[in-house]
Amino acid sequence: MKLKLGGKILLFVIVAAVAFFVLKRFVPAPAADTNDPSKSTSSSAPSSEERRDRDDEKSDNPRSGSSSSTSSSGERRSFDFSPEKPVGGILRGVVEVGASGFNSFVINMDQQKRWEIVSKDFGESLAYEGLATTDDIRAGLKKYLAGMFEKGVNKTNMHFVISSGAQKEPKTATIANELKKMGYVVNLVTADQEAKFAFKATVPPAYQDNSFLVDIGSGNTKISWQEGAGLRAVETPGAKYYEQGKSDDAVYDEVKASANKIPEGKRNVAFIIGGVPFTLAKQHRNGEERYTVLNQPGSYKAADKKMASGINIYKALEDATKCDTFVFDWDANFTIGFLLSLR
Repeated sequence: MKLKLGGKILLFVIVAAVAFFVLKRFVPAPAADTNDPSKSTSSSAPSSEERRDRDDEKSDNPRSGSSSSTSSSGERRSFDFSPEKPVGGILRGVVEVGASGFNSFVINMDQQKRWEIVSKDFGESLAYEGLATTDDIRAGLKKYLAGMFEKGVNKTNMHFVISSGAQKEPKTATIANELKKMGYVVNLVTADQEAKFAFKATVPPAYQDNSFLVDIGSGNTKISWQEGAGLRAVETPGAKYYEQGKSDDAVYDEVKASANKIPEGKRNVAFIIGGVPFTLAKQHRNGEERYTVLNQPGSYKAADKKMASGINIYKALEDATKCDTFVFDWDANFTIGFLLSLR
């Protein structure tokens, strides 16, 4: 049967349509010419690999004393250092009666003064709020000490220290009297001694000639650095300065003036300890690392007045010294420096 002209045209259209859809489905489209700016697709999002490459480029700016990048963008920085381990040491315990509560440490220390932490309990070890009467204090202390003796510390190697800030608190005098009745020697330390003890315990020997130490306590802030054959220390307001009616601006200026006394050659790394630095470092600690590099002061949001005041002090320190590496030590405390000073 012969098709008429109309039928031939219809058949041609059907075959052409089928061929078009087959080619569209199975033949790949030509790749875009990436060298032609007119054919670029600037609105497309970068791949995850491209984003990682960009982040790597941002992080290629290590700071002295630290192994990685800036903290303002939220990227972590690390401080890679491992202290020497003690050899044939003995266990020693120390309890700090602080302005807000108790801190306790058990260390293994050898004759060369090398030490390592065995146990630590600080922050709110034994809060003052629960110590209403002398009986409460005695019962609380006995329970507290029992836990330390269980760790293997001999009673003769247990020491008590009342910090300079805590000596301003009325309750610490009652606590000291109860400890004396229990047969313990209670050591009162000055702010100057605290700063020097903290330096010995916290700043590694390799950094002692070019770095400084900051201890931001509740009652005061201590700053210390090596000067000649000795140590220099200064005292400035602590994180609870608002209880004394001091303004943020006044304290900022006072801390900055004190920090300006640190010689230029001693500002390589700032080693920092204390209650507020502990709270800041806790926000981005990596596992159980010994050292945590703090972010810049402006990156933290204060949860309470004490934290806000501590950040204000931290900012004054950074602005004065231009040091961008503040390293928090999770194991150190000025009371460990007190143990290191014993014969």
